[in-house]
Amino acid sequence: MAETLELSHWINGEKVGGDRPAESLNPSDTRDVVARTPDGSESDVDAAVQAARDAFPAWSQASPEVRSDILDRASNLLMERREAVGRLLSREEGKTLPEGIGETMRAARILKYFAGEALRLHGQNLPSVRPGVEIQTYRQAVGVYGLITPWNFPIAIPAWKAAPALAFGNTVVLKPAGPTPATAEALVAILHEAGLPKGVLNMVIGRGRVGQAIVDHPGVDGVSFTGSQGVGAGVAAGAVKRQARVQLEMGGKNPLIVMDDADLDRAVAVALDGSFFATGQRCTASSRLIVQDGIHDRFVEALAEKVKGLKVGDALDSTTNIGPAVSEDQRETSYRYIDVAREEGGRIVTGGGRLNLDKPGWYVEPTLIADTHATSRINREEVFGPVASTIRVKSFEEALEIANGVEFGLSAGIVTQSLKHAREFQRLAKAGMTMVNLPTAGVDYHVPFGGTKASSYGPREQGFAAQEFFTLTKTSYSAS
Repeated sequence: MAETLELSHWINGEKVGGDRPAESLNPSDTRDVVARTPDGSESDVDAAVQAARDAFPAWSQASPEVRSDILDRASNLLMERREAVGRLLSREEGKTLPEGIGETMRAARILKYFAGEALRLHGQNLPSVRPGVEIQTYRQAVGVYGLITPWNFPIAIPAWKAAPALAFGNTVVLKPAGPTPATAEALVAILHEAGLPKGVLNMVIGRGRVGQAIVDHPGVDGVSFTGSQGVGAGVAAGAVKRQARVQLEMGGKNPLIVMDDADLDRAVAVALDGSFFATGQRCTASSRLIVQDGIHDRFVEALAEKVKGLKVGDALDSTTNIGPAVSEDQRETSYRYIDVAREEGGRIVTGGGRLNLDKPGWYVEPTLIADTHATSRINREEVFGPVASTIRVKSFEEALEIANGVEFGLSAGIVTQSLKHAREFQRLAKAGMTMVNLPTAGVDYHVPFGGTKASSYGPREQGFAAQEFFTLTKTSYSAS
């Protein structure tokens, strides 16, 4: 077995930890303890918030070049260590090793992007309606941000929340997800190694009470959360109650429309990638495949053959295509929804069975379900596993209506050779992101990310849009 890490909180630039009653397990081999972790308390959050508040004046007033240089050094360090950090990510979360290294590089690119953005906070000079008066707008740091991050992107999402917060002069208290604290700690350690001053970035490891303490803390000026819709609603209520800024990303039930005129090979490749890679544990995954009647049967047959060929196994095995679910609960959620789909008349085309591999792990057989209906639970509730279902439709209009007919609206895709249908889909799909002839999962780091309806709340994440949440616009008037 690999080394078991002994993790601590990061508070005021120091590692702080006592007992380590919790464990992070390797989902590929549950005999392997990746890390032992502390279980944070309200007093730990108090200490972290105080450290962040104490560090805010100097950090927010420092030259933006200082912030830029630190983020750039951290990016370079992460790139240099992508193999080791990517391996840790795969061991702890269950992504295949190429996916783990790829996510690590994405986090590094995010840090480098926001190293540049630290120098690009633009303002405006505007004419006043009053003679002799000048107006300027400029952006300022807000204060302390609480960041509550999920396990499915355990380094990329902490990076895309922390990097803009830090670049624009804010200080941070981070709560990583319970299953993946070691990966988040690796990022925090690298940022400190790059020269981050004490108290600017703090991390408290623990269960839901840590997140709740961050949301409720009067010293936290804004909260950015990614996770489930139910928890997100509570985060929003708690933040708004005390008038803190709040930003939520809460998942999706993403449609992929496949039209009769689609290139079959492309449609299958797009669906396979979007639905099954990263074990389907992406909020942008294509879980609903809405397929026009004329291509439906050929598409299902061809996709089933590809799904059957996916090898499920240890995330660190170079021959593995699909790693395990992150936890036993997540594995059982997938199988529970497969059973529900069967009960509601769905036909298991491939998969659906329990896997018995050569080591104990939380493996799920990739599963394709046909003959489902738009109103079926499998097509309305987020599964978050390697499970996709097909819905047969007669027309583009019917497909679009079904695509828009759920409470989520994060990402939506279409595979077609019709420019008319592609443009109409981009215009009418009720989603924050649309994909034409591309998987619904897979987005760039330098452009806005977010959805509509129950998927997102508040300003967009990532790219140039990040400044809307992490800065305050000040308008200044002066008379000559």
